[in-house]
Amino acid sequence: MKNEIYWPAGTKTSLKGKTEVSYPRDMVGYGAKSPHPEWPDKARVAVQFVVNYEEGGENNILHGDPGSEAFLSEIVGAQSYPNVRHINMESMYEFGSRSGFWRLHRMFSDRKIPVTVFGVAMALDRNQVAVDAMLKSEWEIASHGYRWIDYQLLPEDVELEHMRKAIDIHSRLTGSRPEGFYLGRTSPNTHRLTAEHGGFQYSADTYADELPYWNNDYSSPLLMIPYTLDVNDMRFATPQGFNCGDQFYSYLKDSFDYLYEEGQVSPKMMSVGLHCRLAGRPGRAASLARFLDYVRSRDDVWLTRRIDIANHWREHFPND
Repeated sequence: MKNEIYWPAGTKTSLKGKTEVSYPRDMVGYGAKSPHPEWPDKARVAVQFVVNYEEGGENNILHGDPGSEAFLSEIVGAQSYPNVRHINMESMYEFGSRSGFWRLHRMFSDRKIPVTVFGVAMALDRNQVAVDAMLKSEWEIASHGYRWIDYQLLPEDVELEHMRKAIDIHSRLTGSRPEGFYLGRTSPNTHRLTAEHGGFQYSADTYADELPYWNNDYSSPLLMIPYTLDVNDMRFATPQGFNCGDQFYSYLKDSFDYLYEEGQVSPKMMSVGLHCRLAGRPGRAASLARFLDYVRSRDDVWLTRRIDIANHWREHFPND
């Protein structure tokens, strides 16, 4: 290819007289033999459920945005309407905060399964009742940023301002600052800003592994607790995704069974991503409930929160 640049691992390359830089990606990771994570009680797999709380922080001209939301709704392939409200889209998001959240909250609370919430600060600020319910159930509330928007092309200073706003609002609503951070729709600056300005115990803005790892690319080390977009109900709202609850359940179960078997020798973590407006719908919630009961029926499983995984990793695998 005409503009292709080849950077072998570990080498440095000079680009037209500019300062030498090394290839900024780690394509090796833990290699052929990943470390044994030593999960509590010799668990074969650490299973972690995330409830994304985004409703009320999405794109909307009411929030000062140029158009309506187009991402992750029942309208697959929706387009943003510039300069006007999209009332149908708004009501689908409202379902998440008004109904879907409470269905998921009952489902997990009744089974006493720990949960991590990825909470968009603007969205949380519109529903203190839901925040109080999360806290009462001892769910971890990690920061999902200030807004549920795409930060890819946003100026760095605006992204940093939003991060600080998210921390301030989160601290006011919950009584403590967030320990975890997941922006989701990141920019090339996100990891650096998180490491150098966030003060978090971990970042979930990676899909690169099935175990935590340390990112030492910045002035402060950043513990990465990987997330996933495949074992995730977002596939109900994307092309080539799940179209019924049975498909969702089958994929969840196959993922768990494979990791459980593999965990006899090499335990990993399994992250399940959920959204109030998606998994909170009855036909999907039914399949999720079946999976929760299936996982609870198996021995040697650590059902946990992301902050507990982060604390475990810091204790057993410090960044020496």
